[in-house]
Amino acid sequence: MKKLPQDVMIYIFLRFSVKSLLRFKLISKTWYTLIQSSTFINIHLNGTTIPKKEFIVCSHSIKKETEGFKNVLSILYSDDHDNINIILPDLDLPYLSFTPFYHFNELVGTCNGLIVLTDNEDIVLFNPATKTYMLLPPSPFVCQKGFNRNFIGGVGFGFDPIINDYKFVRISEVFLDSYWCPEEKVQKVEVYDMCIDSWRDLNHIDQQLPNVHSYPCFEKLHRGTFHWYATSDLMDVILCFDIRTEIFRNMKMPDSSNYFDEMSYSLTVMTEFLTLICYHGPDSEINPIRDTMDIWIMIEYGVHESWTKKHIIKPLPIEYPLTILRDYLLLLQKKSGLLIWYNLNSNEVRELDFLAYPRSLSVIGYQESLISIPKRGP
Repeated sequence: MKKLPQDVMIYIFLRFSVKSLLRFKLISKTWYTLIQSSTFINIHLNGTTIPKKEFIVCSHSIKKETEGFKNVLSILYSDDHDNINIILPDLDLPYLSFTPFYHFNELVGTCNGLIVLTDNEDIVLFNPATKTYMLLPPSPFVCQKGFNRNFIGGVGFGFDPIINDYKFVRISEVFLDSYWCPEEKVQKVEVYDMCIDSWRDLNHIDQQLPNVHSYPCFEKLHRGTFHWYATSDLMDVILCFDIRTEIFRNMKMPDSSNYFDEMSYSLTVMTEFLTLICYHGPDSEINPIRDTMDIWIMIEYGVHESWTKKHIIKPLPIEYPLTILRDYLLLLQKKSGLLIWYNLNSNEVRELDFLAYPRSLSVIGYQESLISIPKRGP
């Protein structure tokens, strides 16, 4: 190996998993330097000639008899036969907590193999492949006397190619202690720049943002833009935030979506198109003859008229859809908490050997990476 040119070594190393590469770093200084270099990390992340395995991160709650609820992560892998195998169960992350009314942690998007979790106060950045994580510092913002702050689940995350680093965005509301006085409620938007390890106010916003709601498996990063489910003037919309320009905009849902039809929504990506899943929630009365689960794709990103209905599915007894793998496997959580998949090509349904507390499961497909996370204290 010492006699091999570096480009040949890189080609060989690209064939190995992150777990193996982390072990190779311990063999010699030469290998350590090569594998640790930003050049190799970027090639490993963006290389298109090497087949990449798709992994799945599941955030879910388990109920302990003495400890109450506990949120854990599990890492799964989908093989060539569409089996879902657990490769790392019940991974516990520090810092995140629960309240009596909040029994799960929110799984926020994925970018370059990094994921973000939040308990609506603390935010943790995590690399599932390297098992490294970082707690973001708290915001320096302090409410004036007589006011409180509500974190509404509007957390986003992505990579800014201009500054060549990662950004976080958080939307919150500041209101009077008298609680939810509409005329006194003010939205606040902050951005955290990882390169300077600091929060800052986003003061150039000149519009009233719609009300963001934390929907299971809706928050999605796509084409450098983060997306949330929101409502504005009795209308369901997708609130978008461009990570690079830091500009908000609203995106309309398909014309058939109606605020008053009591539908629920999940957002994902299929065949590189932004994909909206419209379904009846677990508390809805479903008519199996009339009601359906509809899957829409946006052919031309940002163009409302390009929404196209791709699949129509008979309603299933589920809590909510989670994501779509390989562009045809729709993952869902049943009312019992069991993970299942639905094959969009064959209409086959299969139950998987993975059980989570009902209404606590969120899932993200990701490609493993060597991206390092800065070390900092809590």
